[in-house]
Amino acid sequence: MINPALDLDAWRDRLQRDGRVQVENYLQPDAALRLRECLQHEVRWTLALRDAGGARTIDHEGYAAMEPAAIDALLRDTASGARDGDAFRFAYDSYMMVSAYQQRRDPGLLLHRVLELFNSPDYIGFVRALTGDERIRRVNAQATRYRPGHFLRYHTDEEHGEGRLYAYVLNLSRGWHADWGGLLQFIDAEGRVTESLMPRWNSLSLFAVPAGHAVSLVAPWAAQDRLAITGWLLT
Repeated sequence: MINPALDLDAWRDRLQRDGRVQVENYLQPDAALRLRECLQHEVRWTLALRDAGGARTIDHEGYAAMEPAAIDALLRDTASGARDGDAFRFAYDSYMMVSAYQQRRDPGLLLHRVLELFNSPDYIGFVRALTGDERIRRVNAQATRYRPGHFLRYHTDEEHGEGRLYAYVLNLSRGWHADWGGLLQFIDAEGRVTESLMPRWNSLSLFAVPAGHAVSLVAPWAAQDRLAITGWLLT
C-alpha cells in the first residue's frame, strides 16, 4: 500500500528541520485510487461540528435525512458563532474509524483494513523511520470530507491524555485548486500564516504536535470534495 520508493531519509530530515513536511506520492497509485473511491462512494458520513452548544455529531441517518437548506442554515449558524473572538469552531463530514472498528459497524468497509494496517508492526516501524521517533506506538484515524462551507478554526492539537506526537493528513483529492480553500494553514503566535499546504493528491501532510493550524473555509465554487484520512501518531 505504501510507496516503496519513498526517500525516508530526505523526508525525515525535512520534518526534523521544519517540524512539518508534505510527503509526495505516499501510497502506491492503485491504493490511492481505491481509497479515494471508498471515501467517495462507500463511507456513511456523519456531520461533525462545534457551535455555541459545544462539539457534537449528527449521525449518518439524521444527516442523510436533512434537507439541503437545513444543512446550509446549520453551517451558517456555526460559522456565525466563529466570529466570537477566538472561539474554536468547526464543521465537516467525518467517519470515526476507531470507534466504528471497535463497534463492528459497516462490516466489509475498506477503512477497517486501513486502520489495521496503520497499527500493524510493519507500519509502526515505518512511521518511526519516517519521523525518527521511537516513541510511536499506535495510530488513530478518521476519514474526513470537507464540502463548501466546511472549515476548521485555529487550534494546536495539544492534548495531554492521548499522547499525540504528530498529526497527519493523507490527502485523497485530485486536481485541487488553491482558491477552493481547504488549505492546511500553519499560524504563528502573532497570528500570521507561515505556510499553507494544498491537499495535493496522494500526499501525506505530517507535523509535530503542538502546532497552531487551521483548515481554511471551502469555497462555494469548489468543484469537488476535500477527501482525506487524518489523525495522530501516538505514544
